[in-house]
Amino acid sequence: MVWARLIADLIVIVHAGYVLFVVLGLVAILLGLLFQWRWIRNFWFRVIHLAMIGAVVAEEVFNIRCPLTVWENQFRARAGQASYPGDFLGYWAHRLIFYRAEPWVFTTLYVLTGLVIMGAFVLAPPQWPRRMDRRATRTGRFS
Repeated sequence: MVWARLIADLIVIVHAGYVLFVVLGLVAILLGLLFQWRWIRNFWFRVIHLAMIGAVVAEEVFNIRCPLTVWENQFRARAGQASYPGDFLGYWAHRLIFYRAEPWVFTTLYVLTGLVIMGAFVLAPPQWPRRMDRRATRTGRFS
């Protein structure tokens, strides 16, 4: 089933994007602290970033399998794939995010990453979204 293989490859790409957002987001936040970039304090960016690593840490701590991995494996099985050959993009995205190591290595890595992100959240807290001035909404002018 070609469609099942394509869906599995898309899931891998989404999975890799998730990982890249968490990792590169942390790098950007740390660099932003160093260079005093204001955009790293964007409330929604920071809350989403924290929630994403929080979900990963919770999965590891409570021994929950990642739903993206579960879905990918289910679609690979439907496609008749025993191992991961995949397409070019799917293959490399998969190689980027899956490594062989003892489970405690990943748990430690995820928890430490979560603690660093939480520390960055405290050291450079996000700015709350600004509320519109009520007078501006009545007059049609926004500050």
